[in-house]
Amino acid sequence: MTLADVSALLERQGIRHAIIGATALAVHGVTRSSEDVDFLVTDRRCLEPAPWQALVADGVDVDIRRGDADDPLAGVVRLRSADSQIDVIVGRGQWQNDVLTRARPTMLRGTLIPVVTAADLVLLKLYAGGPQDAWDVDQLLDAVPTIEAEVTAALPALPTPCARLWQRILADRTAG
Repeated sequence: MTLADVSALLERQGIRHAIIGATALAVHGVTRSSEDVDFLVTDRRCLEPAPWQALVADGVDVDIRRGDADDPLAGVVRLRSADSQIDVIVGRGQWQNDVLTRARPTMLRGTLIPVVTAADLVLLKLYAGGPQDAWDVDQLLDAVPTIEAEVTAALPALPTPCARLWQRILADRTAG
């Protein structure tokens, strides 16, 4: 199972998707290793077995995890084959739909696949809110310094803790 296989499967089903995570970081000039590739979707059909049947028939293990009402995500679908792991993150909320709308087709491993913009990747990292995410944001700001204003303008669409993390990262960069 490849990145192209999963993207093509989602495309055939009319499910808007984009690469996020370490692969998107690399596209935007930040190198960080990761054992998996992450896609973002907001289509909840992904949390049903039907979309994945072709991969299951090819021997891919499909693990569907639905988020509960308090979870910031609708769920995660983990796809595992002998040679790869791909996570399909099922987001919720209009701002994540907007992120998918702004994603840009990018050549990855010989296939055009949508990848989130650098500013939108920062927003997703702020939403995730972990220490690794904060480090990733700092690295993205080094690699693409022109995104600061775009991120600041988009923050009102996200929960308040995202803005606090953004301010902390900016303050740390100024102090450092």
